[in-house]
Amino acid sequence: MGRVEGKVALITGAARGQGRSHAVRLAEEGADIVAVDICADLPSVRYRGATEEDLATTVGLVKDRDRRIVAHRADVRDSSALRAIVDEAVAEFGHVDIVCANAGILGFGRSWELSDEAWREMIDVNLTGVWRTAKAAIPHMIEHGTGGSIILTSSVAGLGGVANLAHYASAKHGLVGLMRTLAVELAPHSIRVNSVHPTTVDTPMVNNDVVPGLFLPGVENPTMRDAEPIMKSINALPVPYLEAAEVSNAVLWLASDEARYVTGVTLPVDAGSVAPFKIPHG
Repeated sequence: MGRVEGKVALITGAARGQGRSHAVRLAEEGADIVAVDICADLPSVRYRGATEEDLATTVGLVKDRDRRIVAHRADVRDSSALRAIVDEAVAEFGHVDIVCANAGILGFGRSWELSDEAWREMIDVNLTGVWRTAKAAIPHMIEHGTGGSIILTSSVAGLGGVANLAHYASAKHGLVGLMRTLAVELAPHSIRVNSVHPTTVDTPMVNNDVVPGLFLPGVENPTMRDAEPIMKSINALPVPYLEAAEVSNAVLWLASDEARYVTGVTLPVDAGSVAPFKIPHG
């Protein structure tokens, strides 16, 4: 029997990257999936967004695990769309037990040089969108009366300041306050709320034509492989980045009954990135 057998998991940002990985990992352990993604480029984001084809790939991977899935193209900034998706999921599956509020974007710039639009879009997606996702699901979870688990995707940038990430770090820090408050509010309903805080992860958010150049300014068309030595210096363990599946294993644990008394926790999955005194590598 799987560790989340018979559960239903709502996952945002599910078309690719960590969201797809979470969908597949939870499906492997018995969960049915409700997958949501905007499948579009956003104005302030310099890398390409997911596509409808990406979302269709996630659907196929979940079905390959013999689990059911419903998938929708929707924006986490749209409360009415999220409510409609949750209503449909409850009609289809009977309940929603797990929420992985994972959708997010990444941008860069010195705090005083960020445009108002870039700041607004980052906060709207990475913080308010998470609140809207939780808000859409919580009433159904309370009404169902069997508890549940809500997992918010934050970042190591939600645990400390990071240069050139003021809007991103602010949103990710905000998620910690939201998580801790929801954990207290929902505890009487046996609904647990926690956040995961990954270091750099090898997903399209990072592995693209833009981000490696931020680590190697002046280098023409650098790749993730080119940037690995610098990226490795971020972490205490001698790795430049994580695979998405390694974050998914933490999400699975928080979603499962193995963590049934774990709530209000900021869980780093960070290869020791937040350690203050790291030994230089190599």
